[in-house]
Amino acid sequence: MNPVLKLLIEGEHLTTAQMAQVSGLSEAEINGQLEQLKKEKIFLGWRPVLDLSREAAAAAAVRAVIEVKITPERGGGFNRMADRISRFDEVESCYLMSGAYDLLIFVTGPSLQKVASFVSEKLSSLEGVLSTSTHFMLRSYKEGGYLLDLPSEENGRLKIVP
Repeated sequence: MNPVLKLLIEGEHLTTAQMAQVSGLSEAEINGQLEQLKKEKIFLGWRPVLDLSREAAAAAAVRAVIEVKITPERGGGFNRMADRISRFDEVESCYLMSGAYDLLIFVTGPSLQKVASFVSEKLSSLEGVLSTSTHFMLRSYKEGGYLLDLPSEENGRLKIVP
């Protein structure tokens, strides 16, 4: 894997000096604001937006979205089960939802078989999980607000065909 890409995935970011230069604030002001945001649990970490389809090793990873129906626990509601599911290494994100299912989980694994194994052996077997519905992501068109892999001639308008 590209070493710069690897550093980005592992959380490398601009230094406070670089942030100060870009923002026009002093480095001490940047550090103070970062510390305050950490205390308030607003700033939880750094995360780049990457188009991993261009990196062979990362593109080989399988991503899935899983809808999960669960039984709420007495005294804990959905929170305890969501916390338990969120602690699995395979789980990237976990959201409580309204509608036809209770939790929406984003999962990543090295292969289709590993993700399927996670669902069948770890997730579905948890007491309180009523059902799961797994959807595998085939391609990303937009990630974190950024359009991915648009042809240079695209101008944002759809072609009209008679």
